[in-house]
Amino acid sequence: MAETQNQEEEPKPRIKPIIEAADSLSLGISMVVAVVMGVGIGYLIRSLTEIWWTFWIGVFIGIAAAVLNVYKAYSKQHKMFEELAKEPRYAIKKQLDDEDDEDYGEKNY
Repeated sequence: MAETQNQEEEPKPRIKPIIEAADSLSLGISMVVAVVMGVGIGYLIRSLTEIWWTFWIGVFIGIAAAVLNVYKAYSKQHKMFEELAKEPRYAIKKQLDDEDDEDYGEKNY
């Protein structure tokens, strides 16, 4: 019977944690790449139009892309932690009794 249970259980994926870790590490790299690409786009636009302030448009586009990458990573992690908090073994149980409450406003020495 133990053999049938082992066969029924699916093996845990070995590569999934590695991919998730690489995804988390790539956030810093993606921020740098977004800003560098924005600077490159700004420089290209400036060289094509000969208008000096168009360079800053590219810089702001790159910074906006980096902020968007951070927001997407945050929302993904937040969603994952919300699902994790719903699991019973991680649920926080409120155990407040009137006897255990202490009044920190009044000092009795």
